[in-house]
Amino acid sequence: MKITANIITLNEQHNIEECINSLKDVCDEIIVVDSNSSDETVAIALSLGAKIVLQEYLGDGFQKNVVLKHAAFEWILSIDADERLDDEMRDSIKKVKEADSHPEAYSFKRKNYIGDRWIKYCGWYPDECIRLYNKNATKFKEVMGHSSVESKDVKLLDGNIIHYSYKNYHDLLNKTNRFSSRGAKMLLEKGKKANGFSPFLHFISAFFRKYFLQRGFMQGVDGLTISLTASINSYMKYAKLLEIQRGTNNSNSIWEQ
Repeated sequence: MKITANIITLNEQHNIEECINSLKDVCDEIIVVDSNSSDETVAIALSLGAKIVLQEYLGDGFQKNVVLKHAAFEWILSIDADERLDDEMRDSIKKVKEADSHPEAYSFKRKNYIGDRWIKYCGWYPDECIRLYNKNATKFKEVMGHSSVESKDVKLLDGNIIHYSYKNYHDLLNKTNRFSSRGAKMLLEKGKKANGFSPFLHFISAFFRKYFLQRGFMQGVDGLTISLTASINSYMKYAKLLEIQRGTNNSNSIWEQ
């Protein structure tokens, strides 16, 4: 079993080196699919032995599937530039590579961080996701927004992906605006409708789920901040959808935010 690593990037010069270095001893090929970065991302990746594919951003699922026609091997390990494999995960992948039989895909647990703080609650852990898969059996769902690999034949590996999700609260709030715009666009494409009560009701629902059901209260200020930010994201997603329905927002510009 040989593995092609797939990293999609846009201006990730501060992340790409650590990401690639965490893959080198388990992947036989590393491909960076770059959306025309204006920083040193491509130069750094090339210096570390990665292959580069330049591709304007197509949307999450579509972009992550670009690698399929360039990969030399049938097994793909998909990882974001702000993620790294921990030692236990690398050991697990090495064992998998020596196995005689395999499922369609393998899933990983993911540790999400704000700064140097691991967030254990609010639904942020174990945050299981399929990241190693046979390209002849499955692939990422081709959607514009957040995508995932579709498979029912999956085995969970020991270890974790370390995900440096946000640098700080400022970063968390900034990305919330972008995510809510994308969320509104996805709701629009699915034919969903909003009314004057929708933003508020979804705000309350999101906060209750994050802070109480997913025990955000156990994470102190981080848990409260994440719960509130998730609520704002949900509120703004439906508020923006309502704005589009009223004709006061150009939906074609949402993906640019």
